[in-house]
Amino acid sequence: MTTTQNTARVGLFFLLGIALIWVSYETLSDGKALKSRGYNLVAGFDNLKELKQGDDVRLAGVKIGSVQATRLAGRRAEAVLRIDPAVKIAGDAQATIGSAGLLGTNYVAINLGSASVPPLAPGAEIRTIASVDLNTIMIQLGELGGKLEGALGSMSEVLKGKDGQPSLFQRLDTLLTENSQKVNTTMINLQEITDKVNRGEGTLGKFINDPRLHDELLATVGDLRKAASDAKSVVSNAQTLIEQVKSGKGTLGALIYDEKTGNDIRTATSNLKEVSDKLAKGEGTLGKLINDDSLFREAQSTLRKADRALDGMGDSGPITAVGAVAGALF
Repeated sequence: MTTTQNTARVGLFFLLGIALIWVSYETLSDGKALKSRGYNLVAGFDNLKELKQGDDVRLAGVKIGSVQATRLAGRRAEAVLRIDPAVKIAGDAQATIGSAGLLGTNYVAINLGSASVPPLAPGAEIRTIASVDLNTIMIQLGELGGKLEGALGSMSEVLKGKDGQPSLFQRLDTLLTENSQKVNTTMINLQEITDKVNRGEGTLGKFINDPRLHDELLATVGDLRKAASDAKSVVSNAQTLIEQVKSGKGTLGALIYDEKTGNDIRTATSNLKEVSDKLAKGEGTLGKLINDDSLFREAQSTLRKADRALDGMGDSGPITAVGAVAGALF
């Protein structure tokens, strides 16, 4: 074997030794040698729930880092997360503490967030969501079991009886025994009522067995439908009329919406008011005729003169009588 081959073998064994030493170191140190790579994020919780250093950090179920440290910060607990430098976490992403099964270790679960939101900067604080505590759930289940056991015990006491009191079934048996006669009478009455209904007796029996009532009921329903149809038609016509009035069509529409017609009505009303005012004041011929009683007295005097002239004509001829009346009047 040559010197070159010996040298190559020695170098190969040396490299293998270094690799074994490195693997052993990483295994024993829980991978701390690689923890310098990546960036940190801070997640604050009210309770870390047994979360410890080295637990996984998962984004959408994929491991992207681990918990570097846990600490107290005032009134809360914080977990320092070491994130793979190739992974960017959206600014609106939220972290929560999950559990890998009932007996598994806890881990930090982060959702994806929005793609349009800028990523968190190294050292930033990520939003957190309080997760359900398994211990709290178990305690609540235990309390619920206790309440259920108490309820079952109370029910058992009611069913079996307590302190010499009869049980529920005994009470029911006593109640049925004491009221058996009433129950029998009630059943007999119900049977009689059923028989009458089947024979068509009474209002209910006739309603069920008489076909005429069925026909009359159908006719009544038909009349109601026709009345409803007529009412619908009336409402439709009224709606059409209202639309025509709103559009100013027809006499009523023109009266309500036509400005010229409204002005004419206002003018006519004003003229009537002026005429009525003049009549009330005695102005004009008609006003004097209504308010001046001297015309009435003159008319009465003229009629009396005509009456005296007619009495004094006697046997005068028609022409003479007319002349006499005219002379008396004028």
